[in-house]
Amino acid sequence: MSHAMTPVGPAYATSPLADTALLIGRIALVVIYLMSGFQKFTDLGGVAEMLAAKGLPQPMILATLAAVTEVAGALLIAVGLQTRLAAIGLIVFTAITTYFFHDFWNEPAGPEQANNMIHAMKNLSICGAFLMLAGTGAGRYSMDGRGR
Repeated sequence: MSHAMTPVGPAYATSPLADTALLIGRIALVVIYLMSGFQKFTDLGGVAEMLAAKGLPQPMILATLAAVTEVAGALLIAVGLQTRLAAIGLIVFTAITTYFFHDFWNEPAGPEQANNMIHAMKNLSICGAFLMLAGTGAGRYSMDGRGR
């Protein structure tokens, strides 16, 4: 059985150690999204107010979509189901939230600008990790890789 990558087929790590690293890495990567998404569900009204303050339309709908996106995307990646698609979805979500909520380029120099720049750079790093997952897939220890 060949594990060569095809345009639609999964790519796998080359050893059990690498597949284990992908499993642990997937879970570690999405903990922040699970926590943030569940927190949003506990205060959708507060999240909607924050979205409205940024001038975004339909804040309650967007708050609910944000919570669902974070929790569902994180769970899909954690179990390794539709990992590539979920990773791309969380890249888009993270880029959008960075643009609207960590827009350090619109702030005067100072502690708040520095804080938002750190958050923006952290989000860029997270997007890089999701991009790697989109490229490699979840590995053998995943729902996507079961039976391989």
